[in-house]
Amino acid sequence: MTQTQTSPGTRTLVLPTPPTRRGTLRRRIGKPSGNSAAPVGMRSRSYRTVNVIVTAILSLGGIIMIAPLLWTFSTSLKTREAVFALPPQWIPDPVQWANYLRVWDAGPLASGILNSVIVSVSVTVVGTISSAVAAFAFAKMRLPYKNVVFLSLLAAIMIPFPTIMIPQFKMFADAGLVDTLWPLILPGIFGNIVMIFFLRQYLTSVPDSMIEAAKLDGAGYLRIFFTLIFPAIRPAIAAQFILWFMAVWNDYLAPIIYLNSPEKQTLQLVIATFNATYASQTDYPLIMAASFIALIPVLVVFLVFQRQIIESVALSGSKG
Repeated sequence: MTQTQTSPGTRTLVLPTPPTRRGTLRRRIGKPSGNSAAPVGMRSRSYRTVNVIVTAILSLGGIIMIAPLLWTFSTSLKTREAVFALPPQWIPDPVQWANYLRVWDAGPLASGILNSVIVSVSVTVVGTISSAVAAFAFAKMRLPYKNVVFLSLLAAIMIPFPTIMIPQFKMFADAGLVDTLWPLILPGIFGNIVMIFFLRQYLTSVPDSMIEAAKLDGAGYLRIFFTLIFPAIRPAIAAQFILWFMAVWNDYLAPIIYLNSPEKQTLQLVIATFNATYASQTDYPLIMAASFIALIPVLVVFLVFQRQIIESVALSGSKG
């Protein structure tokens, strides 16, 4: 309350104007109290603590995962005596680069790499196209009994390979294809059931209106697939491609059944022969050199397709 004087001898009392709600609200918003800033700071500190802990755990897991690969490369550059040195040497002294030169003369490593490349590339490239076309047919085309056929394919996943191993060997033996690469190539070029299932589920996100519009413009199914569908599912194809390539490249059971001649053997059989021959001679650097050479194509494929794989994981997470 204030007091003013208007004329001599006369006094007038002026009451202060009470603040409105809007003014009070503006003052409260414009000037936050000191207690509200404390929880924000505490939350930011807790986030930083969690990030540090997660980063430390992931870094430790990454070191544990990459340690065998580093030990393989380190052992491939050691002498025979340094392999059994205590404490173990992570950095070879001296470095024996000659192990990577004499490994080519120790066995048919070059022919093994060539055979593995022929099998892996032909199966994964042709089989990926077959799987993608089949997934497009199951997902977007109107076919009679397609669901029954698709469920039959899924049921075939539950049949283990040892169950059909002998009948399949008998079939290829009657055809005169044993000790050739064809028994390793033919079953895979018609597609992979897991890839068909994965791509079919991925194609459910593609709108049918886009395909119907392309059909109204006069485009056939093959043109629709290669111009519209294939670019849309390319990240999913890349993710499945590298998994399938690794499985075919590291396959040991099928090659040991069908391949007998050393010049026809794949890389995994050649490395197994190295292990059987040179392990008794304690020549582990030579075995590790061959094993590290076998890892290089898989690493190259991963580096080439890692962007598509990350994009596939991101798209799958955004859809979920």
